[in-house]
Amino acid sequence: MLVRYWQPWKDMELMRRQLDRLFDELGHTQPVATLWRPAIELKEDDDQIVLRVELPGMAAKDLDVQVTREAVVISGEHRHEQQTEEKGVMKSEFRYGQFRRVVPLPAAVQNDKVAAEYKDGILSLTLPKVEEAKNKVVKINLAEPSAA
Repeated sequence: MLVRYWQPWKDMELMRRQLDRLFDELGHTQPVATLWRPAIELKEDDDQIVLRVELPGMAAKDLDVQVTREAVVISGEHRHEQQTEEKGVMKSEFRYGQFRRVVPLPAAVQNDKVAAEYKDGILSLTLPKVEEAKNKVVKINLAEPSAA
């Protein structure tokens, strides 16, 4: 005779994992292509912040860039080219769809003086800092205390 012990906590844990997996799958109802976020590179010096965004295959007309004093919002759509295949099967690993990326800035910037360049799929934004955000060096006099 086979003796088997019932372990209710193990069964509950198994059921919880299955429910978690089910809800994870239901939460991803959008195609994977819309979950794409472009890669960024952020450099900061005393006077400015330089933000570079990698947007391969994107046309400038398909991009929307908005700059506030605290963040940069980049959105756009990578449009699918219509192709017809008469023979065989077409396979594509390209990502298509809309994206939106919000990049918080480490310091406040002058959003009305931003310089932008878009070349070879790289968007470069030069964001000058506001005067208050620049590092100011102040000389401190260390006088010896007077003996009274």
